[in-house]
Amino acid sequence: MTGRNKANAIAFYKLMFDACRPREAIEHYVGDTYIQHNPHVADGKEAFIAYFERMAIEHPGKSVTIKRAIAEGNLVALHCHQIWPDGDDYAGIDIFRFDKHGKIVEHWDVLQPITGHSANDNGLF
Repeated sequence: MTGRNKANAIAFYKLMFDACRPREAIEHYVGDTYIQHNPHVADGKEAFIAYFERMAIEHPGKSVTIKRAIAEGNLVALHCHQIWPDGDDYAGIDIFRFDKHGKIVEHWDVLQPITGHSANDNGLF
């Protein structure tokens, strides 16, 4: 189950973020409900689709590199480098909760702008 969920989280993220196909991502990888914890995106599938369709128009060329994927039980965490060509890049953690069918039903995320300044040499990834 964790391997399937991890693969589904990665495929969902790449389809909605990189390929700019949020409706298709929702249709393939999201369950009956979609609970959103990001304060910039409303609950539900249609709100998610509308938000990421707008992001595709406003930020062409955005992309994500998934640095790590961690799965435990019905949760998957992705550690990502988000690249926004016309703005800041971000280090992000997305957490997805899956139902018993391997479909995403809940999402949390935290984002940290990549500033170029660090008190250590370890980097964000």
